[in-house]
Amino acid sequence: MIRLAHIVATHATELIAQQGHRLLPSQWAALNAFQLCRSSMSPKMELACDGCEEQRFLPHSCGHRSCPHCQAHESQHWIDQQMQKRVPGKYFMVTFTLPAQFRALAWQHQRVMYDLITRSAWETVNTFSQNDRKLRGSTGAVTVLHTHSRRLDYHPHVHLVMPGAAFDKKQRRWRNKEGGYLFGHKALAKVFRAKMLAGIKQAGLKLSFPLFLVFQGPVFMLPVFPHAEH
Repeated sequence: MIRLAHIVATHATELIAQQGHRLLPSQWAALNAFQLCRSSMSPKMELACDGCEEQRFLPHSCGHRSCPHCQAHESQHWIDQQMQKRVPGKYFMVTFTLPAQFRALAWQHQRVMYDLITRSAWETVNTFSQNDRKLRGSTGAVTVLHTHSRRLDYHPHVHLVMPGAAFDKKQRRWRNKEGGYLFGHKALAKVFRAKMLAGIKQAGLKLSFPLFLVFQGPVFMLPVFPHAEH
């Protein structure tokens, strides 16, 4: 398997020449970490065999959160933990995405915009859960922010994996919602749009285009893995 350090060493010079002016401090730090990961330049640990007394030196991994070599095991462990927390009921994946007109703004103000899209998405689905006549309670979700598409285009969007279920704290009742869909995507988009625009205004960020051009269909929803066993 090709190591990430080899890919970085091969292509980093060209990347920096073409895109270096656009790289953030965190991206520079990631490049530096990847370049050292399990390479001859990284610190080494000594391994010894109790049986034959053979000794070897193994390069350290970089431990960066975005490194596939370092985080593959941790990622699978995290997924296993989340699977154990599943509640009885059908699960859905709801995707909230920013229109193309917002991407320049998001790139320039990443910390603010990433927090805003994640918070707006969660508040939207939780509000719908509380107002839904079959649920009428608070729900939960695992939220994952993606900054790029599979083609590596800059395309901020949020995935929420959530159950079609909610808990009513007042009546201490658990309610499940059956059916092929969770919420209407047009209604979700309307509320999400309002929350995003209000958040952008509150943060003091300025839009450079008419509002009617944006948020035509920023929500997608698909059922995911089957219900959890009791």
